Amino acid sequence: MTHTLPDFPRDASAVREATDRLLVSAGKLDDEAIAEPSLLPHWTRGHVLAHLSRNADALTNLLTWARTTVRTPMYASDTARDADIERDAGRPLAAHLEDLRESAARFDAAAQALPEERWAYEVEMRNGVIERAGRLALRRLAEVELHHVDLGVGHTVEQLLPGFVDGYLDLLATVKFAGHKELPALELHTQDGRHWRTGGGAPGAAPVVVKGAAAELVGWLTGRSDGGQLDSAGSPLPAVPPL
Repeated sequence: MTHTLPDFPRDASAVREATDRLLVSAGKLDDEAIAEPSLLPHWTRGHVLAHLSRNADALTNLLTWARTTVRTPMYASDTARDADIERDAGRPLAAHLEDLRESAARFDAAAQALPEERWAYEVEMRNGVIERAGRLALRRLAEVELHHVDLGVGHTVEQLLPGFVDGYLDLLATVKFAGHKELPALELHTQDGRHWRTGGGAPGAAPVVVKGAAAELVGWLTGRSDGGQLDSAGSPLPAVPPL
């Protein structure tokens, strides 16, 4: 299946909606709950929230780069990124919520300021990944939606925004895992008849056919579910490399 073009205004609007939902969930916690483990190994809920705030600023940097053409890296360095998360993880809930709101507002302002003629401009993400500016809102949406699940507050893959699920499944299949050497060839089928070929595998090897709801496919491919609701016609689901 040929990948679809991103819809930057739609995705930017969805980021606002997803952020509002995240803030409602996080606002029901307390300082003790913030210090408890998240669903991500070695990270507390505070680590997840701190990462989300700093990621908003990091993607704001890339939007600024695309708008001005002045190189502005996501983070000063990987070491600085990790240190900022560790520094902020132990803050009280009120500080996390304020930071989330303010960093989200900065991201939204940067998204609104990006003119359409700059959507095709390419910037460099972490680890040397080259991305078009017009897909940065979808990238941010993935951070907010998936890490909302990671908070372990009852938000599940079934509750992911449908627009995000459709756009991100397409990105995973056509960009992230396309030709991936650590993932066997896959043929993904959604319940509404869409399908993708992705993964790598040995030349000429028959793909593993995996069918199911789009949200379940996203959950499995991103490590947020075990794929138990997916149909692989009796074949074991392959291990999916981390994002």
